[in-house]
Amino acid sequence: MNSRYIFSNNRYMLKYSIIISFLSIINFSVSAQSVEIIDVEDMESIIHEKTGKTRVINFWATWCKPCIEELPYFEAVNQSSEFEDIEVILISLDFAEDIDTKVKKYIEKKSLTSTVKLLDNVDYNSWIDKVDPSWSGAIPATLVVNNSVNKRIFFEKQFEESELQNVLKNFEKEINQTNR
Repeated sequence: MNSRYIFSNNRYMLKYSIIISFLSIINFSVSAQSVEIIDVEDMESIIHEKTGKTRVINFWATWCKPCIEELPYFEAVNQSSEFEDIEVILISLDFAEDIDTKVKKYIEKKSLTSTVKLLDNVDYNSWIDKVDPSWSGAIPATLVVNNSVNKRIFFEKQFEESELQNVLKNFEKEINQTNR
């Protein structure tokens, strides 16, 4: 075989290997879910903002087994056309320094498409009453709120899928009756 051909072929392969590697890096960074680090004031804005939609705000952490077990149910709500008037926001209580190593890795592994925020405030007792006065601080915890009709309900518990869907259907039904 001609040595020029082998050298040319190797350069060709190297060139396309570099291009393919570059494109895969770009694809990964475009498809990776972003996670915004928020403070307590941001969280309060999320809770109180009038969007015209019902917001389901779930407080969770990657180290919380019951949280991880119920997250697929929130993701199913987020992706369901039955709940198109509902916005799911997952607020992680992981440490901010774990955002890349734990939170983003988990989101990527599970292909979550819900909005994810990380609350950077470990002094839980200073802000849990701002979510709901009845909250002891245990997670998982979920706030369902529609500020357009001043309706909210809080749960400090792990949901089963059908239970979560029933809660949201009943919440939306009550809102629709209020709007008549």
